[in-house]
Amino acid sequence: MRQTYLLAIDQSTQGTKGMLFDAEGQLTARCDRSHAQHIDDRGWVEHDPEEIYRNTVAVVRDVVERAGIDKNQVAAVGISNQRETAVVWDRESGRPVYNAIVWQCARGEQICEEIRAAGYAERVRESTGLPLSPYFSAAKIAWVLRNVDGVEERARAGGVCCGTVDSWLLYRLTGGKTYATDYSNASRTQLFNLRALSWDPELCKLFGIPLDCMARVRGSDEWYGDTDFEGFFDRPVPILAVLGDSHGALFGQDCREPGLVKATYGTGSSVMLNTGDDLIVSQSGLVTSLAWCMQGKVQYVLEGNINYTGSVIGWLKNDLQLVQTVRQAHELAAAANPLDQTYFVPAFTGLGAPYWDSAATGLFTGITRLTGRAEMVRAGVDCIAYQVADIVNLMREESGLAIRELRVDGGPTESTYLMQRQSDILGIPVCVPRWQELSGMGAAYAAGISAGIYDREAIFSRMERTAYERGMPAEQSEALYRGWKRAVQTALRHG
Repeated sequence: MRQTYLLAIDQSTQGTKGMLFDAEGQLTARCDRSHAQHIDDRGWVEHDPEEIYRNTVAVVRDVVERAGIDKNQVAAVGISNQRETAVVWDRESGRPVYNAIVWQCARGEQICEEIRAAGYAERVRESTGLPLSPYFSAAKIAWVLRNVDGVEERARAGGVCCGTVDSWLLYRLTGGKTYATDYSNASRTQLFNLRALSWDPELCKLFGIPLDCMARVRGSDEWYGDTDFEGFFDRPVPILAVLGDSHGALFGQDCREPGLVKATYGTGSSVMLNTGDDLIVSQSGLVTSLAWCMQGKVQYVLEGNINYTGSVIGWLKNDLQLVQTVRQAHELAAAANPLDQTYFVPAFTGLGAPYWDSAATGLFTGITRLTGRAEMVRAGVDCIAYQVADIVNLMREESGLAIRELRVDGGPTESTYLMQRQSDILGIPVCVPRWQELSGMGAAYAAGISAGIYDREAIFSRMERTAYERGMPAEQSEALYRGWKRAVQTALRHG
């Protein structure tokens, strides 16, 4: 019988992955291409959208050739993408008018302050489930319209497209035939009304973004057009799924029922809890988004986003030069003196959920004569586990749902030390899947189900996970967590 493959494109902050999954849902091949990070002395972060598109086309060629398959065996495509990153491009030429403004970039702060001063912050949160913040796409798009010559006028005339990376890729891959986004990405723009399930005209006007410039919103498992990847395929293949990367990981982790929660560890981290039909508006700094819309039905999530988790290890390595490799950081953490009480709060650009204090500054605290290189490195590694615990504990309180385990993915989950520490601090099992490419896997599985290649239940029954159980007394883990909370309060006071 002829084998069939699903192609996943996972376009992330650091690069683009191409992955092939076979008819049993197993990962067959993966290829990666990184793109440049453009960061100036103001801390503004940009990507070149054209480079991202070129890498997307190239990585598809790479992975098909590496797998050694007949490219006509690829049945469908699923796309997952970095969220909140904003792209504005010319509707006719399909060329960007400016670089993509990355989710990490806070240049829209002044625009948000103007809206806050006008008394609309609560209106924004009530409609979108998101606190008014330059982290989300709306202020980034507004900044481009205000600051790039001629773009605002062209936007009013309907000559530009304003969207997230998924809509940019869809537009280019389909030769301009598809200008669309899915519900998960739309819910992260700060322009989408979670109750009406449509763009909010008042908020678009508030940010100065013409409604006609926004993409059509489609279900996460719908047809998004066909592509031949610049002539690489002999015949066009359908794009049958689009999900924001964290939502793709939620689906790939089989968190399809209320009460199931996952954490994706990356440059930053996303912790996401499926709340089903319930739209829960957080009172403590979490955000509300859409998980997806599949088979015509939406599900909601509570989410906490952490700006600096895996990137803390990079900082220990590249800037402080305390370690030479990421692996060494985790080895040193495991070997550190257990009596040392050093904490590190990674508030490089303020603190996100659940604190939302953009003025907070980073610090080491609790340093004594017991503290050496290993102990400082451990503090950097441990801050990842503490920040994730902050989010999970708040989710439990605000949702009223029983959270019995944490499903995790991302490169840092390869660390036995970190995963054990995470379970110790949370007091629940931490479950690591066999495969780490969960964002792309979720998009591929959604596309495969949409194409009728995968059975919705059977495909998830094959997942294999390793579970880490709490290994320290509850009193000890609770004392460690209390120390973390004190350290955070010190960072907030010194911001």
